[in-house]
Parts: sequence; structure tokens; C-alpha cells
Amino acid sequence: MPQPLTANDLLPLVARLAPGERDRLVHLIEATSERDASVYGMTPPGRDEFSGDEEPLAWDSEGWENLA
Repeated sequence: MPQPLTANDLLPLVARLAPGERDRLVHLIEATSERDASVYGMTPPGRDEFSGDEEPLAWDSEGWENLA
């Protein structure tokens, strides 16, 4: 199986693109990210997506004791 590319591997290739092709690439990436966002919104969060180490309401309660 071939080694997956990284963003650093792609950067020299993107730098060689003509300006019009760079614009086209940006539009393709934007279209993909919009589609990914809609799919992400339809799927429930994964078990490891949110940390359960702290009580969520404790985040909002910190620092209010001095505002009385």
C-alpha cells in the first residue's frame, strides 16, 4: 500500500499551479468542505469526540465569584 501524502508533500505541487488552477483548486476544496460539513451534521458525535473529564457546567461557573 502506498504511503499517504501529507500537506507538506502537496505544497510544492500547489506552488507550481497556474493562478487559474489554484483558484479552481480552492473552489474544489470549498465544495468538498461544505459537503463534509453537511455529512458531519447528520452523523452523531463519536465516543472520543468530546472530553468527559470535567463537568460541562463548571466551565461556565468559573470566575463569577468576583462579579457580585
